Amino acid sequence: MSKAFIRNIAEVEWKEFPGHFGGALSKPLVAADTSDAKQLDHRISCYQPMAYVERHTHKVQEQVYHVLEGEGLMEIAGKKQVVRRHDVIFIPPGIEHGIQNSGLTDLVFLVITTPMTDE
Repeated sequence: MSKAFIRNIAEVEWKEFPGHFGGALSKPLVAADTSDAKQLDHRISCYQPMAYVERHTHKVQEQVYHVLEGEGLMEIAGKKQVVRRHDVIFIPPGIEHGIQNSGLTDLVFLVITTPMTDE
């Protein structure tokens, strides 16, 4: 049986995951290595100005990005668009995408991914 929990984000360490560069940091709040979750991965990310994740695709995973602060450029299928506070982005499997902080302050956003792995 999975365990329920309440956790403050300050309890989770920042990580720079593979393919993330220039201060593109994330906290895996609900993930395989931080919880008993089996179906989703929930992260908060903070990208310093000029930080980015390289363009990539997922085989089966769906993702939702929810911008909380700052602004940046989201690239989806070769098209770039400015994203900022309160923008919500849905990315289905097989769509190439990436995000970069093109603003003047930190870009803070949530990333919710399901399923947890891309197999």
